[in-house]
Amino acid sequence: MSDAREPAAARPAVRTTDALLDDWERAWCGRDAAAFAPLCDPAIQYEDPFTRDPLIGVDELATHAERLWQGFPDVRVERAGERLAAAGAGFVAAPVKVTGTHRGMLDGLPATRRFVVVHGVVWCELRGGRLLRVRAFFDRYEAAVQLGVLPRSGTLGEKALLALRGFGVRARRV
Repeated sequence: MSDAREPAAARPAVRTTDALLDDWERAWCGRDAAAFAPLCDPAIQYEDPFTRDPLIGVDELATHAERLWQGFPDVRVERAGERLAAAGAGFVAAPVKVTGTHRGMLDGLPATRRFVVVHGVVWCELRGGRLLRVRAFFDRYEAAVQLGVLPRSGTLGEKALLALRGFGVRARRV
């Protein structure tokens, strides 16, 4: 009689949620796309402010990470606070700090050589000890400001940009 269960080599090792998220952060820092596979459910869905649509599967996630590594070869993802987990519910929120120097082309933006520090929260849904859904939240505008692409909030540059976009321009009454 054959055993229909998943082979032992394919089953994830039992690890705590903290260990799983520590490994997730290391995968982003390690520049090894294969490091995501043992952490993620094969049907993982990943989103962050730079993905147009959810990425489905480890291959799409790995391609996204490789794109980030091309632009930020020294990227670091670090724990930035206490992780909040719903006991037994399979959900966890993890505050993170992402740092790196923009040294390569990224989505058409040439290297600025600027160092970026962005704080965010990663919301995760777990299934079978692996990451099933991951959504990263961070301030995309602040990242663009640090790269020198957009003006700082409250500056004359921001006011000019908003005026060009049609905000703050009032129609005159006749």
